[in-house]
Amino acid sequence: MSDPYERSAEYLDILIAEAWDALGPALADVLARVRATTGTVVDLGAGSGRGVRVIRDALPGAPVLAVEPSAAMRAVLLARVHEDAELRRRVTVVPDDCAGAEWPDGVRAVVALNMVGHLPPGQRRALWGRAAHQLAPGGALVFNITPPFAPVEVERVRMAGAVIGEMEYEGWASARPTGADEITWRMEYGVLRRGRSLGRASVEYRWWVATEEALAAEAAEAGLALRRAGDPALGLCVLERADTTSSHIG
Repeated sequence: MSDPYERSAEYLDILIAEAWDALGPALADVLARVRATTGTVVDLGAGSGRGVRVIRDALPGAPVLAVEPSAAMRAVLLARVHEDAELRRRVTVVPDDCAGAEWPDGVRAVVALNMVGHLPPGQRRALWGRAAHQLAPGGALVFNITPPFAPVEVERVRMAGAVIGEMEYEGWASARPTGADEITWRMEYGVLRRGRSLGRASVEYRWWVATEEALAAEAAEAGLALRRAGDPALGLCVLERADTTSSHIG
């Protein structure tokens, strides 16, 4: 299976940094409210490890299973883990995907940020079912949803930029409908020095779309209740076992 991040990993971590300025504290707040007090935290699609650092600070001492299928992204993730003594003790990096990675039972929390759209509906439902079975009492699955929520065209837009030394890095995104519940994103990246282009990369990948209501209904079939958390603009959702929820998170 080809790795769409092989060509974009050079750019991704620096271009998502600004988004994590808001997403990181919101995730930390959600994790601090999880009622389970023991167990491993599973970070699905851990990417370059920004979420792993949030988990480290929000849940001191908790072991972390960081699942990342892309070798290119794992290179950044492993470097980030290795340079921090606490992360080296607590984080296990697994070269697998959401469907293939093994979790322990009694998971304290599952973090699945910026990755649920990668899952076809069947795999998405399998994730809800697995979480319902393997979460510890009071455990939670945290994920986010972002527009579009239907298969529509997304006009090309500059999504992020960063300046490092004399280099300016930029990322652009567009999408087109490619199925009844699917779009294909086209991501374009570039680096410029004093206005002159030094490199370009582009990648396309499939993304399955669904409304919050549809996702809540799927989760309910697995025995999980969905609730929103934090600033609505971030799209954070929390799933807990429906028979153990007792208070609002967010």
